[in-house]
Amino acid sequence: MEELKFSVGPLSFDVAHLSHVELLTPKLEDTVRFFTEVMGLVQSGRQGESVYLRGWDDYAHHTLKVTASPYPGMGHCAFRATSPEALQRRVEAVERSGLGEGWVDGDLGHGPAYRFRDPDGHLLELLYEVEWYRPTPDTRPALKNQASRFPARGCNLRRLDHVNFFAADVRTSRRFFQEVLGFRLTEAVVFDDGSEKGAWLTVCNKTYDLAITEDATGCRGRFHHLTYAVDSREEVLRAADVCLEYGVPIETGPHKHAIQQTFFLYVYEPGGNRFEIACPGARLLLAPDWKPVVWSEAERKKGQAWGLPTVATFHTYGTPPVEVAAGRAEAKR
Repeated sequence: MEELKFSVGPLSFDVAHLSHVELLTPKLEDTVRFFTEVMGLVQSGRQGESVYLRGWDDYAHHTLKVTASPYPGMGHCAFRATSPEALQRRVEAVERSGLGEGWVDGDLGHGPAYRFRDPDGHLLELLYEVEWYRPTPDTRPALKNQASRFPARGCNLRRLDHVNFFAADVRTSRRFFQEVLGFRLTEAVVFDDGSEKGAWLTVCNKTYDLAITEDATGCRGRFHHLTYAVDSREEVLRAADVCLEYGVPIETGPHKHAIQQTFFLYVYEPGGNRFEIACPGARLLLAPDWKPVVWSEAERKKGQAWGLPTVATFHTYGTPPVEVAAGRAEAKR
C-alpha cells in the first residue's frame, strides 16, 4: 500500500485558499432565495443568468456564484494563488499534466483565470486578481477589520470553508492535487484492500479546503457538497430550526464527524445540490511536519463521532444526476 504523506515533495505554498465555487441550479430564483433569506448570504452582484454571493466575513467580492442550468451540479471551483508568480508556476505545472484548458478573461469580481480539469473531470480555475468586497451603507460594519455587517438573517453564514468532490478514483485525484498543485494531505480513509475511499487536503493553515470521496456509482466528475462555516455549534443547531421553519430538506445531522471533527448539518438547496452548515468547519493546522491521520475500514464503518450512522445517500447522491453525468462522459469519448 502506498505510504500516505502530508506532502509528496518540497512544500509549495503557491495556492493560497479556496476562492469561490459556482453552483448550477435549474431553479435559479429559488436557490438564490435559499442562500440569501434562509442561509443569510449577502448578494454582491448579478450578471446574466448568474448571481454572486458571499458570507458576511468573506473578504472577496463573492465566494459563491449561482448560475441557471438545466441540471444541478458544480460549474467550476476556483483557488486563489499567493502571487502572480505563484499563479504562473502552478499553471505551468498543470500544463505539464496535460489537463489544462487555457485562460479565460475573468468574471465579475475577479481577473484572468486559468481553467483546467482534475483527473475525474471537475472544472477548476486558478486566479490571483480579485476584487475585495466594498460595503454599502447597509452592510458597512461597526468594526473596520470585519468584511461587512453581521446580517442577523437566517443562518448567518460567516465564510466559505471547503468543498467536497465525488471521484471514481480517489487516489488518482488526490495525487494530482498534491503533485501538481501542492496541496497537503491531512486525513484519509483507506479500506482493507488498499483502496482509498476519501482524502482531505489543505493549502493553508486549515485542516482542509478540499475533500475527495469515492462515488459509489462509479460516475466521474460529480459534486458532493459545498460548506460554509458559522461561529458556534449552537448556530448549527439554530440552522436546523431555521431549515425546519422554511421547509428545507435535511439529509443528516446536526451531529459531529469523526474525520476532521466538524459539527455539521447537511441539507438540500432547492436546485438539488447538497449543502453543509458547519462549525468550526476546518480546524487550524500549524504543524509543518503533520502526519496524515488514516482511518481504517472498520473505523469508518462505525459512523460519525457519537455513533450516528453515515447515511447511504452520502456515497451515492451527487450532482448532476448519474444519468446526466454518464451521458456527458459518453459524449466526450
